[in-house]
Amino acid sequence: MTDQQRQQQQPDSIRGFLFRIAPGLEAFSRYEIAWLRSDMAAGLSVAAVALPVGIAYSDLAGVPAVIGMYAAIFPLFAYALFGSSRQLMTGPDAATCIMVAASIGPLAGGDPERYLALMVVMTLFTGLIYIIGGIARLGFIANFLSQPILTGYLNGIALIIIAGQLQKLCGYTGEAGDFFPKLIEPLEKLGDIHLATLMLGLSLLVALVALRHLAPRLPSALIVVIIGIVLVAALGLEQQGVAVLGTVPAGLPTFFQFPLLEFGQYKFILRDAAGLALVSFTSGILTAKSFARRNHYELNVNQELIGFGACNIASGLAQGFPVTGADSRTAVNDAMGGKSQLAGIIAGSAMLVILFFFTEPLSHVPNTALAAVIIVSAAGLFDFAALRKFYTVSRLELGFSVVTTLGVLILGVLPGVLLAIILSLLWLLALGSRPPDAVLGRIRGVKGFHDCKNHPDAKTIPGLLLYRFNANLLFFNADYFMERVRAAIAASETPVEWVVVDASPVNIVDATAVLKVDQLRQELADRGIVLAIARHKRVLERFFEEEWISARREMVKSYDFDTLKAAVQAFNHRRKEQGSAPGAEPKS
Repeated sequence: MTDQQRQQQQPDSIRGFLFRIAPGLEAFSRYEIAWLRSDMAAGLSVAAVALPVGIAYSDLAGVPAVIGMYAAIFPLFAYALFGSSRQLMTGPDAATCIMVAASIGPLAGGDPERYLALMVVMTLFTGLIYIIGGIARLGFIANFLSQPILTGYLNGIALIIIAGQLQKLCGYTGEAGDFFPKLIEPLEKLGDIHLATLMLGLSLLVALVALRHLAPRLPSALIVVIIGIVLVAALGLEQQGVAVLGTVPAGLPTFFQFPLLEFGQYKFILRDAAGLALVSFTSGILTAKSFARRNHYELNVNQELIGFGACNIASGLAQGFPVTGADSRTAVNDAMGGKSQLAGIIAGSAMLVILFFFTEPLSHVPNTALAAVIIVSAAGLFDFAALRKFYTVSRLELGFSVVTTLGVLILGVLPGVLLAIILSLLWLLALGSRPPDAVLGRIRGVKGFHDCKNHPDAKTIPGLLLYRFNANLLFFNADYFMERVRAAIAASETPVEWVVVDASPVNIVDATAVLKVDQLRQELADRGIVLAIARHKRVLERFFEEEWISARREMVKSYDFDTLKAAVQAFNHRRKEQGSAPGAEPKS
C-alpha cells in the first residue's frame, strides 16, 4: 500500500467511526436540500407542541417551569446527532416525570434546592445506564416488558396524572397523597373550589379536545395556552385569584455542579434510574419503531440506547430531568412531513429563541391551562383500544394488564415498576416451565413424524416412544420434562422399549437439566427402557467445559442420533438383532 493510499484510508476510517457513533452526522452528510422545507415546517410545529408540554410536565416532575423548557430543548440536539430514527422527537414524558418525582421526593426532605440536585443526578445516571446498555448491546431489553404489562403500567400512570391535576384545574389546595383520595378530594372540597379557575380550566380543556379532533395538524396545546394568557390579561383573572405560572428566567441555565451526597442516596438513585431507563426505553423505542416502520426503514436498537443516553446527559447538564421518545411530538413531526434529524434541531432552536427573548408572556400562563394540557396528554396515554384487543385475544393477558394498573394505583409508581417486572418474569416462567410437548407418529403417505394430538391418523411405532419437548430445557422445567416423559410412557398403547427425545426445539440447556436427564436415563434403564436423544444442536454445549463434553459424547454416543429417522432405524436394527417381540426387555 502506498503512502497516498494510507492517507486516503485514514480519513475514511475516522469518518466511518464517527458515522457509527453519531448517525446524525452521516444523515447530514447526504442531506437533500429538497427536504429543507418539510423539515422547517415539521420543526416549528414540534416546537409549538413541545414548549407548552415541557412547561406543563415540569409540574409533574416537581420543578420550576424553566427546567421543563431545558428538558424540552437540549435533548433534541443530542438525539439529532446520536439517534438513528429520522422521525423520533425526544423530550419530557408524563410517566418519566411521575417516576422521577416519586423517586427523589422522599430523599429531598422538602428542600427544593436538594430536590433539583437529586433530579439532575438521576438524569445523568439514567443517561449513563442507557449508554452502557448501548455499548453492551442490550437493546433486547426493549422486549422485556410485554405489551399488556406495559399498557397496564402506562394506564395506571395516566390515571394518577389526571387525579393529580384536579386540584389545579379546580383551584383548591390539595392535601391527599394517594390516587383514590385524590380522586374523591374534589367532592370533599366543593366549598374550596375557585369558580373562575374551574370555569377557565374546563373551557380550555374542552377547547383543547375539540382542536385535537377537528384540527389535528394545528399546535392545539400552544393555541390553548395562548388563549389562556389572553383571557387572564383581558378579564383580569389574576387579580380575581386565578393562579399563573410566574416569572420564567430567560437565557441559558447555569453550569451544573455535581452535588455531594451520601453513598446510600447514590445507591437508591442508581436503582431507580435503572427502573426508569427500562420503562422509558421500552415505551420510547415502541414509538421509534412504529414510525420507522411507517416510513420504511430499520432502526438500530442498540444505537437508540446510546441516543437516549446522550439525550439524558444533555438534559442533566442543562439541569433538566430525564426524557425519552415522545409519541405526540413524533406524530406531529411525521404528520408535517419531517424528513430527517434536522427537524429536531430546528425545533430546539425555535424554543431557544423563545427562552432568550419571549419568557415574559409565559409568566402569565394560567396554571389551570397547564392542568388541561396535562390531563389531555395523560388521557392519550390510556390505551382503551389495547384493552379491547387483549379482551378479544387473551383474557389472561388482559388480567395481567389490569393487575398492573391496579398495582400502580394502589402501591404507587415505583412499586408499580417492580410489580410490572415481577409479572413479566412470572409470565415468562409460566410459559417456559410447562411448555407444550408432543408424542410423534407416522402418517401413511406423508414424510416425517407428526404430533399425534394434532394428527389423529398418526400412528406410533410399537415399542418406540418418540417424544418432543417444545422449549429450552432448564432448571425450572426439568422436573416437568421428566413428569411428561413418564406420563407418555404410561399412556403408551404398547410397552415402551426405547424413548427417543427429539431435541430440535431445545436451544439452551443448563447443568441442572443435564443432571435431571441423566437421572431419568438411569431410572428408565432400571425399568429396561433405553433413553436416546435425536437432533440435538451443538450450540447446547457452549456453556460447558470441553473435557466434560468430550467424555459425555463418548458415554452417550450409542444413543445420540442426528435425525429421528436414524434413531428409528437403530431401534429397528436393535430389535431385529435381539429378535424381541414388542414389549420385550432389550438387552444392554
